Amino acid sequence: MIKTTKTTECPKCGEKELGLGKHSGYGAMYPYNRMMSLGLEIEYLICTECGFIIESYVKKTKRFKGTL
Repeated sequence: MIKTTKTTECPKCGEKELGLGKHSGYGAMYPYNRMMSLGLEIEYLICTECGFIIESYVKKTKRFKGTL
């Protein structure tokens, strides 16, 4: 994934300290048409002050190629 800009503050409250988290297990992301595929973790960029989720993404995007 190519990021064109780097988020440095929360757009909701203006806090400059951000954190990184992940959602896995039952909250994993699966390719739509591949039911037997292993799920992938979803990563989040989160404001440490108000909890606003600024970005969410899946790191291993190759598993989603050809799913449309």
